[in-house]
Amino acid sequence: MKNVILVTGASAGMGKDFAIELLKDGNIVYGAARRVDKMDDIKQLGVKVLDLDVTDETSIVKAIDTIVKAEGRIDVLINNAGFGSYGAIEDVSLADARYQLEVNVFGAARLIQLVLPHMRKHQYGKIINISSIGGKFALPLGGWYHASKFALEALSDTLRNEVKQFGIDVVVIEPGGVKSEWGSIALENMIKKSSKGVYAPLAEKFINVFKGTDARNAEPIVITKLIKEAINARQPKTRYHGGQMAGIALFLRKILSDRLFDKVLLSQIK
Repeated sequence: MKNVILVTGASAGMGKDFAIELLKDGNIVYGAARRVDKMDDIKQLGVKVLDLDVTDETSIVKAIDTIVKAEGRIDVLINNAGFGSYGAIEDVSLADARYQLEVNVFGAARLIQLVLPHMRKHQYGKIINISSIGGKFALPLGGWYHASKFALEALSDTLRNEVKQFGIDVVVIEPGGVKSEWGSIALENMIKKSSKGVYAPLAEKFINVFKGTDARNAEPIVITKLIKEAINARQPKTRYHGGQMAGIALFLRKILSDRLFDKVLLSQIK
C-alpha cells in the first residue's frame, strides 16, 4: 500500500529531494512550504503542493485537514522545515531566538500533535524529525540553532516511548554537512548579528570555515536514502546520521570530555 507522506520544508534542499525521491517510490507525497512558487517543478512531477507556515496555527491546521480529507490518513510525517540563525548569544535578540525555536521546534511539535490521532486510528505511523549533528554538540555562534536541535532530539526521545504502544515509530535523522540553502542563511544571519563588535574576529573565522567546507558537503540524496531506509524498515533505528563529517563528529562527541571536545572544535575554527 502506498504511504501518504507529508514533507515540510519541501521548497529547496533536502526537503525537495525527499519529496521527489519518495514520489518515485510510488508514495502519495505532499510537499509543504511557505515558498510555493519554488515548488512548481515538483508539482509537475506529481507532488501535491501545500502552502504551509509552521509558525502559523491556522496554516498548520489547514494543511493537515487538507491531507486527511483527501486521503483519509497520514502515514509518514517528515518534519524537515527549519533554518539556522547564527550569531553570538549576546548579539541575538530574544525575538529572533524565539522565532528560531518557533520554526525548528514548536512548528514540528504542533504538526506532531495534529497527525498523531490519525496515525493512532490506523495503529501505524512514522514521525521522522530532521535534527542535525548539531543536536548533539554546539558550536560557538550557533547557540539558538543548537538549542532548537537539542530540544527536537529530547522531544523525539520522549515521544518515541509515548507512542510506541500505538504502532507509531519516531525517528531522528542527524545530517552533517549537506548541500542546501542552510549554510548561506546561517552565514547571512551571523554576518548581520556578529560581524561587528567584540565577536567579529570569531565571526570572521567562522565565515572562512563555512566557505571552505561548502564544496565538500554531501548531496541531499545521502540523507534521502536514510529517510527511505527508515520508512521501509519494519523496525527502524531510533537515529540515523549521514553527510559531511557526521560519523567522526558524533564519535568524537561520544568519547571525548567536554573540554577536550571544545579544544578539537576550536582547532578547526581558524
